[in-house]
Amino acid sequence: MIPVVIHPPRSEWEKLAERPSMDLSALSDTVRPILEEVKRLGDAAVIRYGKLFDRAHPAALGVSDQEIRAAASALPNELKQAIRTAARHIETFHAAQGFAGIEVETCPGVICRQKAVAIEKVGLYIPGGSAPLFSTVLMLAIPARIAGCREIVLCSPPRKDGSLHPAILFAASVAGVSRIFKAGGIQAIAAMAFGTESVPKVYKIFGPGNQYVTAAKQLVGLREVAIDMPAGPSEVEVMADEEANPVFIATDLLSQAEHGPDSQSILVTTSEALVTPVVRAVAEQLALLPRKEITAKALRNSRIIVVGNRREAIDFTNLYAPEHLILQTADYAATAEEITNAGSVFLGPYTPESAGDYASGTNHTLPTNGYARAYSGVNLDSFVRKITFQEISPEGLKQLGETIRVLAAGEELEAHRKAVTVRLQTI
Repeated sequence: MIPVVIHPPRSEWEKLAERPSMDLSALSDTVRPILEEVKRLGDAAVIRYGKLFDRAHPAALGVSDQEIRAAASALPNELKQAIRTAARHIETFHAAQGFAGIEVETCPGVICRQKAVAIEKVGLYIPGGSAPLFSTVLMLAIPARIAGCREIVLCSPPRKDGSLHPAILFAASVAGVSRIFKAGGIQAIAAMAFGTESVPKVYKIFGPGNQYVTAAKQLVGLREVAIDMPAGPSEVEVMADEEANPVFIATDLLSQAEHGPDSQSILVTTSEALVTPVVRAVAEQLALLPRKEITAKALRNSRIIVVGNRREAIDFTNLYAPEHLILQTADYAATAEEITNAGSVFLGPYTPESAGDYASGTNHTLPTNGYARAYSGVNLDSFVRKITFQEISPEGLKQLGETIRVLAAGEELEAHRKAVTVRLQTI
């Protein structure tokens, strides 16, 4: 069910760290014509592809205030309260990330400063196919609102009856989304990238999606609009020692695998004795899951790796660079300090990945496919730009001018040198 590898040599680690392959370049012939048609025809193309791919016939692309009010009435109070609680925790954590700005005098008479400015228009893509990811609405819209984004546009694929799931609409209302549209897939990414009669053009697009959405984001990201990060199938690594609870580990592996057939769950352990109870617990729990067919496929992309010692476990983890890392070891706090490549780290036996996915407060939009070596997960900075300013007094130019002139001459850029020279001559 889930492959087991015992004491692999380091020469095999790169192979073991591979994710399920996803060749986005092969999708270009499918994705590019749809992008171009939406750019050319606007709403008509978005509606046409919605009918074709989602089998949905919404009366209008935009969601009305009446639909949002009806969604709130349709949800059980327990779920609404849980959404509000999660939103409060997400807001608390992200509000603490605010950047107050800096001002520094780098030398007498030379003042440099930096301030954060919100991206004016952002687009959020919320998948709605196999599961309505209303938690992603909170994770993206709340930091966008805190950052001060003037327009927050949300697109999500409609259901067969042309409506959006009421939990997505309620979460959008709680989080502060400006405008909501019933559009999914490639056509939604195109609508936000180019703008249509109904959907505003945005400056940066956020959110997960299937391989077609990912390919569309990457293509529009080449020229039209910024995107949050490269994205792939979701993944988790559990690092465990002989004291770890095998039932806990099994739930963590399965909770990631149920996202989709191309997800990946990895257990890295220093204890060979842990393998059999984990495999048994995975089999017992899998049989009870509603999405067991999808989950079983993901487990075939997954593996249990037994390594020789703690150092090897940490080194493999930093090579793998997991999106989610759960540390179920006796010394998890010390181990966490040695982790350099991970999207989000979950410390100790009572911190499941589900907490970060929903309600602890950290963001669940994270780098996958090893991109945690270079990218951060979504945070408040994702929704702002940092602009620098400088002001030089006459005395400051006297201090700095000759340095600039020498550097410009060294690069053989005479106009640069002269821009300083003519000013110095007036002082």
